[in-house]
Amino acid sequence: MAPSLTIIGIAGSLRKGSYNAALLRAARDLAPAGITIVIKNIGDLPLFNQDDEKNPPPSVRELKEAVKAADGLLIATPEYNYSVPGVLKNALDWVSRPYGDNSADDKPVAIMGASVSMTGTARAQYHLRQMFVFLNGHVLNMPEVMVPAASDKFDQDGNLTDEKTRDKVKQMLEAFVPWIKRLQGGK
Repeated sequence: MAPSLTIIGIAGSLRKGSYNAALLRAARDLAPAGITIVIKNIGDLPLFNQDDEKNPPPSVRELKEAVKAADGLLIATPEYNYSVPGVLKNALDWVSRPYGDNSADDKPVAIMGASVSMTGTARAQYHLRQMFVFLNGHVLNMPEVMVPAASDKFDQDGNLTDEKTRDKVKQMLEAFVPWIKRLQGGK
């Protein structure tokens, strides 16, 4: 039996009816056997303040420790003003600080996103990829999961009902497993 993998999931939206939180829940439900996706809420993180980085509040310490201990990181991002939301950037700032204590260092990362727009978070995802260059996270290149017209793909209860999108999420997770194992040295 193959060892199980734990992936920390972060949604970059705080909205109660967030399509990205729903996409993350769908990924958790669609995960292949042996994969556990633990969703972390970033809504209670304070704004990053470098004065506090060496003695962060408990919510930050908990997130940093969870990311550091996880086998991988899965981010579902919306697109705000052609980029990532401030709340997601804030979470990544906390995760990566202080210098020398970057919980995302050398971490396998997968990115996906849902939007009501026709670009399906493409610009936000590419900005997020740029951020992970500095964070030294290793982002899975393919398949990309960019969900356009999200309001047509989720029901009123936040369930992902679009089969093509469900299949794409499954494909990404199935590709993420060997990516994680490869980066772990074939474990």
